Amino acid sequence: MSKFLIATRKSKMALAQTRLVSNLLQQAVPGLEVDLAQSNPRGDRDQISRLDRHGGKGGAFVAEIRADVVAGRSQCAMHSLKDMPGNEETPGLVIGAYLRRDDPSDSLALRPGLEMAELRKNRGEGFKIGTNSVRRAAFLHGLFPNAEVIHFRGAADTRIHKLDNAIAQKMVDGSEVGPADAILLATSGMARVDLSDRVAYTFTSEEMLPAVGQGIVAVECASTDWQTRQYLARIDNADARSCAEAEREVLWVLDGHCNSPIAALAKCAGDTMTISAAVMSLDGKTILRAREEGPGDYPRELGRKVAMALIAQGAQALVEKTRI
Repeated sequence: MSKFLIATRKSKMALAQTRLVSNLLQQAVPGLEVDLAQSNPRGDRDQISRLDRHGGKGGAFVAEIRADVVAGRSQCAMHSLKDMPGNEETPGLVIGAYLRRDDPSDSLALRPGLEMAELRKNRGEGFKIGTNSVRRAAFLHGLFPNAEVIHFRGAADTRIHKLDNAIAQKMVDGSEVGPADAILLATSGMARVDLSDRVAYTFTSEEMLPAVGQGIVAVECASTDWQTRQYLARIDNADARSCAEAEREVLWVLDGHCNSPIAALAKCAGDTMTISAAVMSLDGKTILRAREEGPGDYPRELGRKVAMALIAQGAQALVEKTRI
């Protein structure tokens, strides 16, 4: 049996996620020899620019990994689902597997010596909170209106290093912002790189609704590669797939782009699915929310329903205001 290659980024988190995919495949397909095809996409090479300069997370982290599969150099590619554009289709590619969802929440890490009570006092006054996500920034503006939310880039472990060592974030124009007093990261991402002990506070979904697909690893392959699709089907998690389809339908209907503060979280309980979604203004002063419940057999229909409920509240106008 020839070697099975998975395209992935070189970051510590991406490699941890890809090794999980590799282990699952080797368990599901005895004798399969799996190797990782590591690359360094532009979003990792450039840790200064805002991601919209590269076409959002899709251009920064996904496009070059996908190209490896399209060119036939790898059988499949690993992505964090939240990095994958949801308002477009990629001809010739299909998501062959969604892994079981990890904790989809967001968490705060604080600089050494700072306590959460200090950040909460006066609703963040005098503190700088770092993030590169427009969704997280919008929620932060509402939760800590007196704090300064600053642009902050890098892999999870890199950002923790900058936080701990009071290293400012460089900007494209040569200026600097920070250093940060706190940073916001995906809870599951911190666990992947063994940084769970740095979680100072985990937000509830009512406080900060996650990004679409947050906590889900997606494995993409060529739509006509039936052997690979068969392999990936063996590690596909049905609940994760249903939730992903519902949440990504929200992005599709709203035509969300890389600068859109859009959030959604679907949950399966038996035969029933619930999905909550939100669209925000960049400053967090306007937050539109909707929630729907229905049969889990029709995830896209439920996602479309919650998106239409947001549109009825004026969501499209908010999305257009954030379009560059």
